[in-house]
Amino acid sequence: MNALEHELHYPLGDALPEPGRTLEIAPGVRWVRMGLPFALDHINLWLLRDRIDGREGWTIVDCGITNDATREAWEEVFARELDGLPVLRLIVTHMHPDHIGLAHWLTERWQCRMWISATDFNAATLASTATTGFGGGSAALFMASHGLTDPESMEKIKARSNYYASMVPKVPARFRRLLDGDTIRIGAHDWTCHVGYGHAPEHMSLHCADLGLLISGDMVLPRISTNVSVIDLEPEANPLPLYLASIERMRALPADTLVLPSHGKPFRGLHQRIDQLKTHHDERFADLLAACEGGPQSAADLLTVLFKRKLDLHQTTFAMGEAIAHLNALWLGGKLRRSLDPDGVYRFSLS
Repeated sequence: MNALEHELHYPLGDALPEPGRTLEIAPGVRWVRMGLPFALDHINLWLLRDRIDGREGWTIVDCGITNDATREAWEEVFARELDGLPVLRLIVTHMHPDHIGLAHWLTERWQCRMWISATDFNAATLASTATTGFGGGSAALFMASHGLTDPESMEKIKARSNYYASMVPKVPARFRRLLDGDTIRIGAHDWTCHVGYGHAPEHMSLHCADLGLLISGDMVLPRISTNVSVIDLEPEANPLPLYLASIERMRALPADTLVLPSHGKPFRGLHQRIDQLKTHHDERFADLLAACEGGPQSAADLLTVLFKRKLDLHQTTFAMGEAIAHLNALWLGGKLRRSLDPDGVYRFSLS
């Protein structure tokens, strides 16, 4: 546990759900944990006791990626943890593969509807049928324009042309739209949607005042900072101020809210974590400004300033997206100047 984690409170201690089983968080709220084939090796998913149109059952929040291991884990949960009741609804916080990957299978398996923001539904539908973000030729050219030009990385990024679709091969054809401020009656309790920008197009977190719970998705994580990236589809995007404003709005929730994050363990200390994340990004901004005092820098030049550990290619593409997000925020905020060098690389210097 790092120093910042010591400032948070983990009421369940080190308890984790066993594979294929659940752990009760509150009456009618169960925690499921699925594996991921990345350095970030798990995702937390949630089961909420529900009643829809007179039928008793469950709502699932988020899915896991599409692979045999995740399907098998879900089947074990269905056999052992649903008390013989069906799944009535699927809520997806946002369009990233570990959250929406199995939505098509779950909705077909249980003949239920997916609920998601319209923006993330459309983004997922597009991404599952086209190369976007962190793979393919467009992504490689975008990374090269920010200094990641070594031939090996370029070829590997070009080769990942089906990166998203490999984990989200299909998106349900129909959905029900979630909007900021919507109140959803799930079982005996109301859950309110809180929109978040920057990490995903229109991320929805869910707050239940009765239970004192926040399903935060990826917007507030206890151990790591949420990835906020710029990708090739919107190269001049400025997502970081949007993200910081989104989590600042969550400060309106009670300080003792139990946060149920998508990665890491449930924790209390929401306001403290918001402060930590704001400080983290302020420090990264300061580091980048100091580095640019020595002369123009590309995003690739600055990876070692932002990330001290060794990165594999998967991590490098996300790190590049995050570095560009920080640089765009400083550039569009008037603190850095951007120029395009004769070699076709954008470099940033002090204004």
